[in-house]
Amino acid sequence: MGNYRFILSGGGTGGHIYPAIAIANELKQRYPDAEFLFVGAKDKMEMEKVPQAGYKIEGLWISGIQRRLTVKNVLFPLKLISSLLRARKIVKQFQPHVAIGTGGFASGALLKMAASANVPCVLQEQNSFAGITNKVLAKNAKVICVAYDNMERFFPKGTVVAKTGNPVRSDLIDIKVGKDEASAFFGLQASQPILLVLGGSLGARRINQLIEKELDFFKELGIQVLWQCGKLYYEEYKKYDSENVKVKAFLNKMDFAYAAADIIISRAGAGSVSELCLVGKPTVFIPSPNVAEDHQTKNAEALVKDDAALLIEEKDLDADFEMVFKRLVTSKEEQKNLAVNISKLALPSATSDIADLIEGIMKMCDRINKKREEVSHLPRSKWKF
Repeated sequence: MGNYRFILSGGGTGGHIYPAIAIANELKQRYPDAEFLFVGAKDKMEMEKVPQAGYKIEGLWISGIQRRLTVKNVLFPLKLISSLLRARKIVKQFQPHVAIGTGGFASGALLKMAASANVPCVLQEQNSFAGITNKVLAKNAKVICVAYDNMERFFPKGTVVAKTGNPVRSDLIDIKVGKDEASAFFGLQASQPILLVLGGSLGARRINQLIEKELDFFKELGIQVLWQCGKLYYEEYKKYDSENVKVKAFLNKMDFAYAAADIIISRAGAGSVSELCLVGKPTVFIPSPNVAEDHQTKNAEALVKDDAALLIEEKDLDADFEMVFKRLVTSKEEQKNLAVNISKLALPSATSDIADLIEGIMKMCDRINKKREEVSHLPRSKWKF
């Protein structure tokens, strides 16, 4: 059947947007004639990123609740009502066969209205601590796709929870470039250890402050640094670009960056964690403490318990970083153990597994609809499904 209609929503951050795009790409490959529509928040990055990926998007007037008293909080009830009404109209006009949500407040409004219209709903929860939107929507979902064990505890009893993993960019599933070529691409020497520093596309202020402070320490250890400082901080830190320190606002060729790296320092967003499991390099996580429900720390802790990564909280960086990092750099055995253990947690078929579940739901609905047509002329008392 080629005329399926898929409606997807996930936004606010790349961690919600890119999984939704990856799922859409997989479904489009399977159903080239299908129609796709994204729904996001009007002033968020999905309004730019989704069209760049080749999909249509509708915007809702919605935003999250701030942690302090602001005008945005006062407007929240009005925004919520507006978004629910707009989402209901979009669902009615598009008439999707399946609704897919990957988190964010726009996703909440859309899937709430899709469920009320009896559209089968699929949720994708990226983090080890379920977000409030997916917890609220769970009771109406056909299936919830997760990336960690024991996620059932966040959802109503009887909810179907499937461990699929998080969708990641396809070029990381099978990195073909070698360390020599990748190192040369960035102007670094493959014969010397390379530290890859990742703070997200916008950058992480505390990680950047740490790297700036420790540049002499890295030099003493003979470590080269490939430093993605983020576009917000590039002008501040580009002065440190040198033969052994490469400062980048953004890394467009992440397969090359991962191939060049011997050790990685990273935030612990769900997408980053899933990528790093595939990459299989020793990693030090420095989670952001400024995210909902401290989910980055929980994501990192889920790996630490399996001896698959190291974790240093921001508050402990000044006291612990040099000791922890020097121990890692000087212990080939610890590096090997971390690399082996993080690789064991990789789920490279996440996107196709999620699409398989969506296909299963569509086929089940098709069978039910066909059966209804067959018995539609009979009294309801004789309907059997």
